[in-house]
Amino acid sequence: MRVVPLTRPGDLGSLREVELDDPRPGPGEVLIEVEACAVCRTDLQLCAGDLPPRRLPVVPGHQAVGRVTEVGPDSQGVTVGTRVGVFWLAGACRTCRFCSTGRENLCVAAEFTGWDRDGGFATRLVARADYVVPMGPGDPTELAPLLCGGVIGYRAFRRCGVEPGGSLGLYGFGASADLVLQLAVGWGCDVYVVTRSEQGRARALELGAAWVGSPGETPPVPLDGAITFAPVGRVVVEALGHVDRGATVVINAIHLDGIPSFDYGLLWWERSLASVANVTRRDAAEFLALASRTGIRTHPRPYPLAEASQALVDLDRGRLDGTAVLVP
Repeated sequence: MRVVPLTRPGDLGSLREVELDDPRPGPGEVLIEVEACAVCRTDLQLCAGDLPPRRLPVVPGHQAVGRVTEVGPDSQGVTVGTRVGVFWLAGACRTCRFCSTGRENLCVAAEFTGWDRDGGFATRLVARADYVVPMGPGDPTELAPLLCGGVIGYRAFRRCGVEPGGSLGLYGFGASADLVLQLAVGWGCDVYVVTRSEQGRARALELGAAWVGSPGETPPVPLDGAITFAPVGRVVVEALGHVDRGATVVINAIHLDGIPSFDYGLLWWERSLASVANVTRRDAAEFLALASRTGIRTHPRPYPLAEASQALVDLDRGRLDGTAVLVP
């Protein structure tokens, strides 16, 4: 099989396609022929060295769509030929106090695709059968971006607690915010987008945003909740200054450069700061069903697998209009 492993974090140019023997699924695992794997900012942060690697070499990629070609013993009913998705959460213990209360995303023994286990920057990958999700028909390049930006965005939106008719702020406008905006507009919310990207502001208006602005500009109404996507702490403080009493600002980032000090008055009146840490299988199943039912669309930009390094560079430099998707 062909893979693009990470061997030297901090050197995006070191990612090269190599040939390896095909893996074999063990007990409770399945082998998947990858049709498409979307590229996430978390992949970039791992490859750039912002996230410390759990092991090296490792194959990045945690938004993979493909067909099951082989099943190991005790494969939890997954059958050959089934189209499945592989997402960030690769496995959990299923017995700890977090797993037993529906919070497997917080499991201390959790494993993550592309970080602990080899991911989808490959023609084939092995995944736990109980941590893949069924995928419907459609173009795999359009389905793959739903598996991270969409699922984690859905969790952040729920954690934000904005009700239909409420006002939601989105700070930063990449692939995940694009999907959250579609979700929120469909939910009946007014969405206010703050981003430095002129292209992002235009895209947000096309998708139905009520208002767009640049960093430093203030939305015309107090926000009932906000989600920050940029890995920049000052954006969190800016959002906190724009939300109404009792509102929550959710930080949708696995890596943040730090939050600068701010006046307590921004947090007063029961405003809250919250993070989203990983996702659950329930999040994935609910969001994929919602996306299928409501017609949420992604905007893939396909790259050959061998150009994974270029896709990461383009993401890093803000050259993408949509989501980079590797197509083996």
